[in-house]
Amino acid sequence: MITRQQLRQFLAVVDCGTFTRAAESIGVTQPSLSSAIRELENDLGATLFDRQRPYVRLTSAGNRLLPVARRITQEFLRAERETSRSTPPHRPYIVGTIPSFPTALLAAACRNWGSHPLTVIERNGDRLRKELMKGQIDAAIVVRKLSEPDSLHFIDLFEDHYLMILPADHLLAGRQEIDASELGNEVMIARRSCEVLSDTSDHFTLRGIRPRFSFKSLNDDRAIALVAAGLGITLGPASLLRDGVVGVRLVDFPARRQLSLAVRRDDFDLGGDYVASSNRLADCFKQTIESAREPST
Repeated sequence: MITRQQLRQFLAVVDCGTFTRAAESIGVTQPSLSSAIRELENDLGATLFDRQRPYVRLTSAGNRLLPVARRITQEFLRAERETSRSTPPHRPYIVGTIPSFPTALLAAACRNWGSHPLTVIERNGDRLRKELMKGQIDAAIVVRKLSEPDSLHFIDLFEDHYLMILPADHLLAGRQEIDASELGNEVMIARRSCEVLSDTSDHFTLRGIRPRFSFKSLNDDRAIALVAAGLGITLGPASLLRDGVVGVRLVDFPARRQLSLAVRRDDFDLGGDYVASSNRLADCFKQTIESAREPST
């Protein structure tokens, strides 16, 4: 008899593309996951995956099982929801955020959230995705990648452009754009939480720029505050701009990021309180962003 655990393991491999990533996402070892999938294949009398490295692909039998596995998983989730209505109604909605999401936007969205309990945790994007797929958190604010697990649904919040962030009184602050060659004598501040840190390093290195760093930190608020204080300049998303700093486009550096709220697709498809809470949180962020864009009078 096929178990729910076997279907969960099967779907993890499908969504993650490799046994190693799938094992990490559901908290088991890779050998035990491989053994469990082989046991499932023996039970069914069919091979489900074409195991060609580095990625695995579904066989015809695997493709036939996939929609059935997803449907059964959704029915399990629906059954759990129906039988857990006696649980306390005020369990906190848990949202994870990447460190580089702007603090002001996060705080304003939390302020608009309402009276239902809300818990916020901070992790890197990959860890948030794992915890979300395991059901340990309800949603995650992440930078959306070109390829994402099928088990996640994304509600786009806003797109962010990367700029050189300078003190407001910097000699180059009034420019529309800056070439990297003009920054050879500048002191830099390194944002270690930056999603394009390696791209930034390559951009400057290829142009012969090896700046001195006055500060390196995972704390974006502190990094931007020290830019405003004149300790150095940095590269960061436009959403980090605040009083005391300005953003100027870096020539030939078109990087941007899509900030999105990730939720579990199976739960989202079921509707109910999970969808209502997730949409409400997304609306809080969108309203906050729109308010920030409105010109002050």
